[in-house]
Amino acid sequence: MNQSIWHIGQLLNSVQSTFVGLLRIWSIPIVLMLSVASGYTTYYGMSYFITDWIALIVTVAVQSIVVIATLELASIHWKANLPRYLSTVISLLIAVAVSISFSYFKFYEFSQHDNILIDRHQKFEEDIGHYLDAIAKAKGDMVAKQKQRAEAAAREANQAYLGIHPDMVANKDYRQQAGKVGKGPFWSLYNEAQKLEQAQMEKLAKDITTLDQQMSDLRASLKEFSFHMTEAAAYEKVVLHFNTLQSQVENIAANYGVAPVKAPVLSPFSQVVSGMTPTFDMWKDISWFALTCAAMVDFFTVILSYRLEFSAPGPLTEEEKELAFRGLRQFGNFAINHNDELEFQIERTELERARRVPDWTRMFAVGFLLNRGYLRKISEKKVEFAPNLYPIIAERMKAQSASTVSSGDDETLRKLVEEKIRG
Repeated sequence: MNQSIWHIGQLLNSVQSTFVGLLRIWSIPIVLMLSVASGYTTYYGMSYFITDWIALIVTVAVQSIVVIATLELASIHWKANLPRYLSTVISLLIAVAVSISFSYFKFYEFSQHDNILIDRHQKFEEDIGHYLDAIAKAKGDMVAKQKQRAEAAAREANQAYLGIHPDMVANKDYRQQAGKVGKGPFWSLYNEAQKLEQAQMEKLAKDITTLDQQMSDLRASLKEFSFHMTEAAAYEKVVLHFNTLQSQVENIAANYGVAPVKAPVLSPFSQVVSGMTPTFDMWKDISWFALTCAAMVDFFTVILSYRLEFSAPGPLTEEEKELAFRGLRQFGNFAINHNDELEFQIERTELERARRVPDWTRMFAVGFLLNRGYLRKISEKKVEFAPNLYPIIAERMKAQSASTVSSGDDETLRKLVEEKIRG
């Protein structure tokens, strides 16, 4: 029964170890994909302000700094080397700030795309609406003025018919007709003027009717475009009715001697439905959702990169493994630190100093493992094991039993160091 339970435990431990290993392996392509995604958004925003190829180079540099600085930050401690630690943190913060700032533009466009289209459409409708209002006002003014001219012409014709027109006395040719009622040459002149103004009034009424129909067509096409904002056909229909109306307004203004109504300049359809151009004004009307999305990508990149364990540049040879094992055995005062890692002090103890114990060989082993990434320096006097060192030590501990460890370890270690130095 106990044997079965032991096998089940071994199986569960094997499954768990495999799963954790796969997660660590899978985290590497995830970090790369996150870096590519963040790089794309960063390049997108940056390319609007600087040349494309420069933006690409800067983007690659920024994303590389984010990953490399995060990996380096995970392997150093501020107590060990404060200047290096601060320079790494500052580099990481600057790179993340640049990445988030320019990525914000892309996420802003993505999150505000519909609102941008709606705002552009509202501006488009407002411009045309103001134009139609101006046409309606100008139309009323023209009708009122023409009506006044027609009434004035009818009044003068009536005065000429009754012989009481003021010009009849002033004009010697028609002075004898003053005070006489009836149709005469003087009345004929004002009657023709009245007929001309009346004809103008009727023509204006027809033009106004045509103008009203064109304004109605424009409003209908504008309403249709509001339901199909992304269709070029609907937009072209609005532009066609707008141009027709504008031409009619200009003709009427020229025929009746009034100032034409200023028409707005309509943007092409490609500009109406196109994406936005990033500007620093977006920070004034900040979108917290877009900023959160931009920061989220870099946050995940930093977190996953930080949790990736540093791997050595290459595996250790058998001789190097033996050197590491025998060198570390020369140290004492091992302890488990707050990072759940095995740490030890690299300086000689007072007793070792008193005995004048040489530490060149074991310090060489420590320096070698620090350089290869199998140890981490946490302060001036202490180092800790990197995760990839535990399997090596476990392998050596399994290969050698306590009975084989003799007082000749120092001599064996010295020979291994000499062989390593000779290459």
